[in-house]
Amino acid sequence: MKFGIATFITDEGIRPGPLGAALEERGFDSLFIAEHSHIPASRESPYPGGGELPRVYYRTLDPFVALTAVGAATQNLLLATGIALVPQRDVIHLANEAASLDVVSGGRAALGVGAGWNREEMRNHGVDPKTRGALMGEQLAALKEIWTKEQAEFHGEHINFDPIFAWPKPVQKPHLPIYVGGESKAALDRLAKYGDAWLPRAQTRAAELNRVRQWLADQGRTDVPFTIFGAGPSRTALDGYAEGGVERVTFLLRTQPESETLAELDTLAKVAQDAG
Repeated sequence: MKFGIATFITDEGIRPGPLGAALEERGFDSLFIAEHSHIPASRESPYPGGGELPRVYYRTLDPFVALTAVGAATQNLLLATGIALVPQRDVIHLANEAASLDVVSGGRAALGVGAGWNREEMRNHGVDPKTRGALMGEQLAALKEIWTKEQAEFHGEHINFDPIFAWPKPVQKPHLPIYVGGESKAALDRLAKYGDAWLPRAQTRAAELNRVRQWLADQGRTDVPFTIFGAGPSRTALDGYAEGGVERVTFLLRTQPESETLAELDTLAKVAQDAG
């Protein structure tokens, strides 16, 4: 298995450039970073992790800006969103941002995507939480049109535009990979239809990984690699991921100042080396 890092990059933790350099020096192959555009001051949506919403959710840097800084400090690291909240983004701007990252990094970008959970945040972007899944499906289809066609157009219920010119195109062909996050039926349907890789969370066990792989094969998708998002250092869990045929595991890295981050990365690199 390959090993990467999943984290929140904020204004209070290690800077993106030094983080990227430290990951590459320690043999990690990828960085997946989270995003929230904002957190509404009045929020009814419960935090999926339970309890109070962690401070890092309030302070995330824009992922494409942060990943560009990481790319400038690295040579080979995969630069990925984990996850971009696609329904909250304008699809044409998103196509441009992701393709631009792929260009400036020399073809090292990946777009991890999800529908999101914070309903108040969505509404502030003009998104109806009830239809965000259908919107996201059209957005992913439209992204592929924009990335692969000289003149792209899309006509759906939620996304509609006449032929456009939109450059840059991604370096990777046919386009940068789309990693679909989530384990729900809707997420898996989205994966089968639009995804290039699956990004399940750390609690997903070998039996479920194998079940989803068989289900994908039944859909004619035998080409979908799995990357675990935000795992802990448990050797038992890592063995389970290997049993489930996982391509990559990303360890969840706490958001801390540089010295504390480097010490934690040393520990995680040793775990990866022992597991590998």
